Amino acid sequence: MRRRIVASPGAWVVWGLVAVFFAGLAGVIGSVVVNSFGVRWFDTWLPESYTTQWYGQAWTDFTLLPVLTVTLLVCLLVAGISVLVGVPAAYVLARRKFPGGRLLHLLFLLPILMPPITYGIPLATVLYKYGLAGHLSGVVLANLVPSVPFVILTMTPFIEQIDPTIERAARMCGARTRHVFGRILAPLLVPGILAASILVVVRTVGMFELTFLTAGPDSQTLVVALFYSMSAAGIRAQQSVDAMAVIYCVMMLVLLVVALRFVNPTQLVARVKEDPE
Repeated sequence: MRRRIVASPGAWVVWGLVAVFFAGLAGVIGSVVVNSFGVRWFDTWLPESYTTQWYGQAWTDFTLLPVLTVTLLVCLLVAGISVLVGVPAAYVLARRKFPGGRLLHLLFLLPILMPPITYGIPLATVLYKYGLAGHLSGVVLANLVPSVPFVILTMTPFIEQIDPTIERAARMCGARTRHVFGRILAPLLVPGILAASILVVVRTVGMFELTFLTAGPDSQTLVVALFYSMSAAGIRAQQSVDAMAVIYCVMMLVLLVVALRFVNPTQLVARVKEDPE
């Protein structure tokens, strides 16, 4: 005998609100995409004709090639430095128990949980004081503040899933610390390092507040350049601004798909049982 599952009225309301939200979001995104190809769209449901000239105009008017180059360079530098600093720190937190360890974990959580603007303004003030803001170095340093703790908190579960007896066996066989890290731990941590790096790149591309506060004319990432293109003085075709927004959305979508391809969410939260000494 089959049991018939009937959803409660509250569940229908929740699903209805979710459907309305995503329908509205799809409508907003769809209108931007259509307008980026449209010509003379005023009082009709769809534009009179379509063209790709707005993308070429956005590429030249907003000098997107230097902007994309700066964005790529900032992402690579932030991801590389975050991994170099975060992975050893995550190993210490995963393998060593010391007083204040939980407090240290809480301190690493603060830059991730707090709105970036709360610590971005004093951070930008310090960087301007020492002449670092307004340049590429200032943008990289500002983005490292949330990125390094993010790598630490991401890599800690990966390291905890590696059996410590593997390291002990290698040390008993005469392997030095650099050999244990380079030949044993590094190959096992490659998926975690790749996942952390991709997630840091995604966060850096979308980080507006810290980049906006510390970027100069030649160190703007794509999201900051998009903001300036919308708010700067002068007359600009809305279609070219929408084309720039579509480029940014496609870039973020590709990064998110790549991240979901390599990142296993269960590995980010799993913890192994502590091995009693």
